[in-house]
Amino acid sequence: MPVPRDALVSPGDLMVTQEVAAAMPDGRRITRWTFGSRAGVTAEVLSLGARLQALNAPDRAGRRANVLLGGAGVEDLLGQASYFGATVGRYANRIARGVLPLDGVTYRLSTELTGHTLHGGPDGFATRLWDGVPVRADRQVGVRFRLRSPAWDQGFPGAVTAEVTYLLDPDGELSITYEAATDAPTVVNLTNHAYFNLAGEGHGTVLDHLLRVEAAGYLPVDRGLIPLGPVEPVAGTPFDLRRARRIGTCITAEHPQLQAAGGGFDHNWVLDGAGLRRAALLSHPASGRRVECLTTEPGLQVYTGNHFDGSLAGRSGRRYTAYAGVALEAQHFPDSPNRPDYPSTVLRPGEKYRSRTVFRFSAE
Repeated sequence: MPVPRDALVSPGDLMVTQEVAAAMPDGRRITRWTFGSRAGVTAEVLSLGARLQALNAPDRAGRRANVLLGGAGVEDLLGQASYFGATVGRYANRIARGVLPLDGVTYRLSTELTGHTLHGGPDGFATRLWDGVPVRADRQVGVRFRLRSPAWDQGFPGAVTAEVTYLLDPDGELSITYEAATDAPTVVNLTNHAYFNLAGEGHGTVLDHLLRVEAAGYLPVDRGLIPLGPVEPVAGTPFDLRRARRIGTCITAEHPQLQAAGGGFDHNWVLDGAGLRRAALLSHPASGRRVECLTTEPGLQVYTGNHFDGSLAGRSGRRYTAYAGVALEAQHFPDSPNRPDYPSTVLRPGEKYRSRTVFRFSAE
């Protein structure tokens, strides 16, 4: 029998509801919160992975659709779709060979079949149940999640307490704030791994979407998607997105870096500027939906779903083939612990890790 939704916060047009969505294999309950504006954008988040499960946004005619890819059930969310919409960490992206040098000591981290550490390890934050509570701030409503990661979790030194807060306002602005503290030196790099398809979840590919990224440089990678080293200029390459370009036009160009990533983007752009500023703009001309990404982070990993092969069906029941969605992951650079020339991701006792990313939805 479905569990009734409980209205927890309802300030005017804004609302937050809560329900039991499913159960983990060991019986622990997974909670879903739904929040936002009844007349505008609404979000669904799960305690499993502190993840965005859905974002319902109107098109230019006011028709709402879920614009995020997502797994249909718990088995998917613990398997092929484990990163979809999730808070990934303790270190988003890759650490080469699972080697973490820190303060003269080399730590060995849990790795994937590739031999590298990805998104914090095989049992990273995306597979954990987070504690969540509804929150309200000014004209925003949402949910705050908290997770404690013990020392040596996936091989990382230091116990870390992480918090992720989702807040949505009536204008369609979703704010994601990350905070973390540690009791011993470690590294922290958190992001959200949502895949967008502004035509609607399961509705074709993002090849017809337009993407702009505010970056004059990017990081080329090897076949293992580990950065080769120095920042390279985007000028004269398919990675030059300083003006909006059709994704399909860019990733079908002849360029060795597109082949290295499996036939598309899976690269970190080195963002211009500092502080909270615009990182990217994604738009879908046919529906009029747009999402602007702002962040305090120095990098933006763009992944165009190159390896989706149709084996996973989403909540709509439609299967995800190559390029079914695009991820815009605001974060520090991949493999920073092994690259002293990259911005540091080291967190020490007494310090506070804090990062903010904003997604602004609109239609034109």
